[in-house]
Amino acid sequence: MQRYKQFQPLVISEFEEIVWPHLPHRHNHYELIFIKQGSGIHIINENKVPYKTGNIFLIGPDEEHYFEIENLTKFVYIKFTDVQIHQSGSSYGMQQLEYLIKSRETHFSVFCLHAADQIIAEQIIGVIFSLKDDLFLNEQLIWFQILALAILLQRNMPELKITINRSRDMQAVFCYLHKHIYTPEKLRSPVIAAQFNTTADYVGPYFKRNTGITLRAYINSYRKSLIKQRLKSGNQNLKQIAAEFGLTDESHVRKILTVARE
Repeated sequence: MQRYKQFQPLVISEFEEIVWPHLPHRHNHYELIFIKQGSGIHIINENKVPYKTGNIFLIGPDEEHYFEIENLTKFVYIKFTDVQIHQSGSSYGMQQLEYLIKSRETHFSVFCLHAADQIIAEQIIGVIFSLKDDLFLNEQLIWFQILALAILLQRNMPELKITINRSRDMQAVFCYLHKHIYTPEKLRSPVIAAQFNTTADYVGPYFKRNTGITLRAYINSYRKSLIKQRLKSGNQNLKQIAAEFGLTDESHVRKILTVARE
Protein backbone atom coordinates (compact mmCIF):
# COMPACT_ATOMS: atom_id res chain seq x y z
CA MET A 1 0.00 0.00 0.00
CA GLN A 2 1.45 3.34 -1.06
CA ARG A 3 1.85 5.93 1.72
CA TYR A 4 2.35 9.57 0.79
CA LYS A 5 4.57 11.58 3.13
CA GLN A 6 4.21 15.31 3.70
CA PHE A 7 6.98 17.14 5.52
CA GLN A 8 5.54 20.66 5.36
CA PRO A 9 3.08 21.39 8.20
CA LEU A 10 0.55 22.90 5.76
CA VAL A 11 -0.12 22.39 2.04
CA ILE A 12 -2.98 23.90 0.00
CA SER A 13 -3.73 22.91 -3.59
CA GLU A 14 -6.45 22.93 -6.22
CA PHE A 15 -6.62 20.63 -9.23
CA GLU A 16 -9.09 19.29 -11.76
CA GLU A 17 -9.37 15.67 -12.94
CA ILE A 18 -11.59 13.58 -15.17
CA VAL A 19 -9.77 10.36 -14.22
CA TRP A 20 -8.34 9.94 -10.71
CA PRO A 21 -4.55 9.56 -11.12
CA HIS A 22 -3.65 7.90 -7.79
CA LEU A 23 -3.87 4.32 -6.60
CA PRO A 24 -5.50 3.61 -3.22
CA HIS A 25 -3.15 5.11 -0.65
CA ARG A 26 -2.61 6.35 2.89
CA HIS A 27 -0.59 9.33 4.10
CA ASN A 28 1.05 10.78 7.22
CA HIS A 29 -1.18 13.85 7.45
CA TYR A 30 -4.80 14.99 7.57
CA GLU A 31 -6.68 16.12 4.48
CA LEU A 32 -9.68 18.41 4.25
CA ILE A 33 -11.06 17.86 0.75
CA PHE A 34 -13.57 20.27 -0.73
CA ILE A 35 -15.41 19.26 -3.90
CA LYS A 36 -15.56 22.57 -5.71
CA GLN A 37 -17.21 21.00 -8.73
CA GLY A 38 -18.14 17.52 -9.99
CA SER A 39 -19.51 14.20 -8.81
CA GLY A 40 -18.49 10.60 -8.33
CA ILE A 41 -17.60 8.10 -5.62
CA HIS A 42 -15.07 8.48 -2.81
CA ILE A 43 -13.85 5.09 -1.60
CA ILE A 44 -12.68 5.28 2.03
CA ASN A 45 -11.44 2.03 3.59
CA GLU A 46 -13.50 0.18 0.96
CA ASN A 47 -16.67 2.14 1.87
CA LYS A 48 -18.22 3.83 -1.16
CA VAL A 49 -19.44 7.37 -0.44
CA PRO A 50 -21.08 9.36 -3.26
CA TYR A 51 -19.86 12.94 -3.61
CA LYS A 52 -21.11 16.04 -5.39
CA THR A 53 -20.36 19.75 -5.67
CA GLY A 54 -20.04 21.40 -2.26
CA ASN A 55 -19.23 18.27 -0.27
CA ILE A 56 -16.39 18.20 2.26
CA PHE A 57 -14.38 15.21 3.49
CA LEU A 58 -11.90 14.88 6.35
CA ILE A 59 -9.38 12.05 5.92
CA GLY A 60 -6.92 10.91 8.59
CA PRO A 61 -3.53 9.17 8.29
CA ASP A 62 -5.00 5.70 8.88
CA GLU A 63 -7.55 5.89 6.07
CA GLU A 64 -7.01 4.25 2.69
CA HIS A 65 -8.83 6.19 0.00
CA TYR A 66 -9.20 7.12 -3.64
CA PHE A 67 -11.83 8.59 -5.98
CA GLU A 68 -13.87 7.21 -8.87
CA ILE A 69 -14.75 10.30 -10.88
CA GLU A 70 -18.02 10.32 -12.83
CA ASN A 71 -18.07 13.98 -13.88
CA LEU A 72 -15.11 16.33 -14.23
CA THR A 73 -14.17 17.20 -10.66
CA LYS A 74 -12.33 20.18 -9.21
CA PHE A 75 -10.73 19.38 -5.84
CA VAL A 76 -9.44 21.78 -3.19
CA TYR A 77 -7.06 20.07 -0.76
CA ILE A 78 -6.02 21.49 2.62
CA LYS A 79 -3.40 19.14 4.10
CA PHE A 80 -1.95 19.57 7.57
CA THR A 81 0.10 17.60 10.10
CA ASP A 82 -0.04 17.17 13.87
CA VAL A 83 2.80 19.69 14.06
CA GLN A 84 0.63 22.37 12.47
CA ILE A 85 -2.28 21.64 14.79
CA HIS A 86 -0.30 22.50 17.90
CA GLN A 87 1.73 25.40 16.53
CA SER A 88 -1.25 27.62 15.82
CA GLY A 89 -0.87 29.76 18.93
CA SER A 90 -4.60 29.69 19.65
CA SER A 91 -7.09 27.27 21.19
CA TYR A 92 -9.97 28.83 19.22
CA GLY A 93 -11.69 25.97 17.43
CA MET A 94 -9.01 23.53 18.58
CA GLN A 95 -11.44 21.43 20.58
CA GLN A 96 -13.75 21.03 17.59
CA LEU A 97 -10.84 20.08 15.30
CA GLU A 98 -9.45 17.57 17.80
CA TYR A 99 -12.87 15.98 18.09
CA LEU A 100 -13.24 15.71 14.32
CA ILE A 101 -9.83 14.15 13.74
CA LYS A 102 -10.08 11.73 16.68
CA SER A 103 -13.59 10.52 15.84
CA ARG A 104 -12.91 8.19 12.94
CA GLU A 105 -16.61 7.99 12.14
CA THR A 106 -16.28 11.46 10.60
CA HIS A 107 -13.63 10.13 8.21
CA PHE A 108 -15.92 7.51 6.68
CA SER A 109 -18.64 9.88 5.55
CA VAL A 110 -19.22 13.19 3.86
CA PHE A 111 -20.17 16.46 5.52
CA CYS A 112 -23.48 17.63 4.10
CA LEU A 113 -23.84 21.17 5.37
CA HIS A 114 -27.03 23.15 5.91
CA ALA A 115 -27.58 25.71 3.14
CA ALA A 116 -26.42 28.75 5.13
CA ASP A 117 -23.36 26.93 6.49
CA GLN A 118 -22.52 25.69 2.99
CA ILE A 119 -22.19 29.29 1.82
CA ILE A 120 -20.01 30.17 4.81
CA ALA A 121 -17.80 27.10 4.29
CA GLU A 122 -17.24 27.97 0.64
CA GLN A 123 -16.31 31.52 1.61
CA ILE A 124 -13.86 30.30 4.26
CA ILE A 125 -12.23 27.90 1.80
CA GLY A 126 -12.04 30.74 -0.72
CA VAL A 127 -10.20 32.89 1.82
CA ILE A 128 -7.80 30.03 2.60
CA PHE A 129 -7.04 29.53 -1.08
CA SER A 130 -6.48 33.25 -1.62
CA LEU A 131 -3.78 33.20 1.09
CA LYS A 132 -1.88 30.14 -0.11
CA ASP A 133 0.72 31.91 -2.25
CA ASP A 134 2.61 33.14 0.81
CA LEU A 135 2.23 30.48 3.48
CA PHE A 136 5.03 31.92 5.60
CA LEU A 137 3.35 35.31 5.89
CA ASN A 138 -0.23 34.04 6.04
CA GLU A 139 0.13 30.80 8.01
CA GLN A 140 -1.62 32.02 11.15
CA LEU A 141 -4.42 33.64 9.15
CA ILE A 142 -4.95 30.40 7.26
CA TRP A 143 -5.00 28.38 10.45
CA PHE A 144 -7.67 30.61 11.98
CA GLN A 145 -9.81 29.88 8.91
CA ILE A 146 -9.23 26.12 9.28
CA LEU A 147 -10.29 26.23 12.93
CA ALA A 148 -13.39 28.23 12.01
CA LEU A 149 -14.18 25.61 9.38
CA ALA A 150 -13.78 22.88 12.03
CA ILE A 151 -16.42 24.59 14.18
CA LEU A 152 -18.74 24.71 11.18
CA LEU A 153 -18.16 21.04 10.36
CA GLN A 154 -18.76 19.86 13.91
CA ARG A 155 -22.13 21.54 14.14
CA ASN A 156 -23.10 19.82 10.88
CA MET A 157 -21.92 16.42 12.02
CA PRO A 158 -24.85 14.08 12.65
CA GLU A 159 -25.02 13.39 16.37
CA LEU A 160 -24.51 9.81 17.35
CA LYS A 161 -27.97 8.31 17.68
CA ILE A 162 -28.01 6.32 20.89
CA THR A 163 -30.37 3.36 20.67
CA ILE A 164 -30.57 0.07 22.50
CA ASN A 165 -28.73 -1.60 19.61
CA ARG A 166 -26.09 1.08 19.45
CA SER A 167 -25.62 1.72 23.17
CA ARG A 168 -22.75 -0.77 23.22
CA ASP A 169 -20.99 0.53 20.14
CA MET A 170 -17.41 1.30 21.19
CA GLN A 171 -16.92 3.87 18.45
CA ALA A 172 -19.87 5.78 19.84
CA VAL A 173 -18.30 5.64 23.30
CA PHE A 174 -14.98 6.95 21.99
CA CYS A 175 -16.74 9.76 20.14
CA TYR A 176 -18.52 10.75 23.33
CA LEU A 177 -15.28 10.75 25.38
CA HIS A 178 -13.38 12.76 22.79
CA LYS A 179 -16.16 15.30 22.45
CA HIS A 180 -16.48 15.88 26.20
CA ILE A 181 -12.84 15.61 27.27
CA TYR A 182 -12.95 19.31 28.23
CA THR A 183 -16.00 18.87 30.48
CA PRO A 184 -15.10 16.65 33.49
CA GLU A 185 -18.65 16.44 34.84
CA LYS A 186 -19.73 14.71 31.61
CA LEU A 187 -17.01 12.09 32.01
CA ARG A 188 -18.34 10.59 35.24
CA SER A 189 -19.50 6.99 34.93
CA PRO A 190 -23.17 7.67 35.85
CA VAL A 191 -23.40 10.43 33.21
CA ILE A 192 -21.76 8.29 30.51
CA ALA A 193 -23.99 5.35 31.45
CA ALA A 194 -27.14 7.47 31.15
CA GLN A 195 -26.03 8.62 27.70
CA PHE A 196 -25.74 5.01 26.55
CA ASN A 197 -28.85 3.63 28.21
CA THR A 198 -26.99 1.48 30.69
CA THR A 199 -25.76 1.61 34.30
CA ALA A 200 -22.60 2.95 35.92
CA ASP A 201 -21.81 -0.57 37.16
CA TYR A 202 -21.91 -1.86 33.58
CA VAL A 203 -20.19 0.83 31.54
CA GLY A 204 -16.78 0.55 33.29
CA PRO A 205 -16.36 -3.24 33.00
CA TYR A 206 -17.70 -3.15 29.43
CA PHE A 207 -15.12 -0.55 28.43
CA LYS A 208 -12.27 -2.49 30.01
CA ARG A 209 -13.41 -5.74 28.44
CA ASN A 210 -13.32 -4.17 24.97
CA THR A 211 -10.16 -2.06 25.31
CA GLY A 212 -7.99 -3.75 27.92
CA ILE A 213 -7.80 -0.63 30.11
CA THR A 214 -10.18 1.04 32.52
CA LEU A 215 -12.44 3.89 31.48
CA ARG A 216 -10.68 6.26 33.90
CA ALA A 217 -7.25 5.22 32.60
CA TYR A 218 -8.31 5.95 29.01
CA ILE A 219 -9.75 9.36 29.93
CA ASN A 220 -6.61 10.25 31.89
CA SER A 221 -4.33 9.05 29.09
CA TYR A 222 -6.21 10.92 26.37
CA ARG A 223 -6.43 14.14 28.41
CA LYS A 224 -2.74 13.81 29.29
CA SER A 225 -1.76 13.50 25.61
CA LEU A 226 -3.69 16.67 24.73
CA ILE A 227 -2.15 18.59 27.62
CA LYS A 228 1.36 17.47 26.66
CA GLN A 229 0.78 18.66 23.09
CA ARG A 230 -0.26 22.08 24.38
CA LEU A 231 2.78 22.34 26.65
CA LYS A 232 5.06 21.26 23.81
CA SER A 233 3.73 24.03 21.59
CA GLY A 234 4.58 26.61 24.27
CA ASN A 235 1.42 28.58 23.52
CA GLN A 236 -0.42 27.95 26.81
CA ASN A 237 0.65 27.94 30.44
CA LEU A 238 -0.64 25.59 33.12
CA LYS A 239 -3.28 28.05 34.32
CA GLN A 240 -4.71 28.42 30.82
CA ILE A 241 -4.67 24.66 30.28
CA ALA A 242 -6.46 24.06 33.58
CA ALA A 243 -9.20 26.49 32.56
CA GLU A 244 -9.59 24.93 29.11
CA PHE A 245 -9.98 21.40 30.49
CA GLY A 246 -12.28 22.40 33.34
CA LEU A 247 -9.70 21.47 35.98
CA THR A 248 -9.47 22.94 39.46
CA ASP A 249 -6.05 24.57 39.19
CA GLU A 250 -2.47 24.12 37.98
CA SER A 251 -1.78 21.40 40.55
CA HIS A 252 -4.53 19.31 38.99
CA VAL A 253 -2.78 19.59 35.61
CA ARG A 254 0.52 18.50 37.18
CA LYS A 255 -1.20 15.52 38.80
CA ILE A 256 -2.60 14.40 35.43
CA LEU A 257 0.85 14.66 33.86
CA THR A 258 2.38 12.41 36.52
CA VAL A 259 -0.42 9.93 37.14
CA ALA A 260 0.48 6.34 36.39
CA ARG A 261 -1.58 4.30 33.97
CA GLU A 262 -4.15 2.26 35.84
